[in-house]
Amino acid sequence: MKRILLALAVLVLVSGNAVADKVRIGTEGAYPPFNMIDKNGKPDGFDVDIAKALCEKMGADCTFVTQDWDGIIPGLLARKYDAIVASMSITDERKKAVDFTDRYYSNSLRFIAKKGSGIDPNKLKGKSIGAQRATIAANYAEGVKDARAKLYDTQENAYLDLSSGRIDLLVTDMLPGYDWLQSEQGKGFEFIGENIDIDDKIGIAVRKGDDKLRKSLNKAIAAIIADGTYAKINAKYFPFSIY
Repeated sequence: MKRILLALAVLVLVSGNAVADKVRIGTEGAYPPFNMIDKNGKPDGFDVDIAKALCEKMGADCTFVTQDWDGIIPGLLARKYDAIVASMSITDERKKAVDFTDRYYSNSLRFIAKKGSGIDPNKLKGKSIGAQRATIAANYAEGVKDARAKLYDTQENAYLDLSSGRIDLLVTDMLPGYDWLQSEQGKGFEFIGENIDIDDKIGIAVRKGDDKLRKSLNKAIAAIIADGTYAKINAKYFPFSIY
């Protein structure tokens, strides 16, 4: 009888270890090339590939949930998902609501304007500057003296207004901006001025006090950097390191 009970105990233990932790990943799905929806209606992009690699390292069973940017932190707090992998900047303001992992890439801002516009980024009096709402770029746009900031619910809508001439220029994260300039829609536009260094580090947000998940993600981030997985994902989207 004791042997049977011992065997059952071992079976339960092994079975329990074999079942992967389930982790729900929140992302926006409207910020290419970092997160977008592919032709099959599935989340795709750099953020998604990184999340999948992290889940594999953690041995976790991960699913993805898309959420509009304005509601992405409230969605985490409401337990719609367990972590946000959506190119979120680590800021003091956000740290009041959520905890962050170590960075998984770094960012700077750039201005984009029509080729040949002659716009001087140091003289923007009277100019209309577009940016996505509730981002560091939006904060920057609103701080430009004597210019008019116009904020958008998605980055795509900001690009549309720039393309149609409804705004004079756009301030955006450099990396999605670079990607857009390679597209058909972005061909007639260019970066103007220099990189705007904002010491912007991008991390994964988890609920306050979820140290187990945060530490697991940090270990996985270090692991994919060490074994070359990160570099392969990076090279899929950019010809230069974004770490």
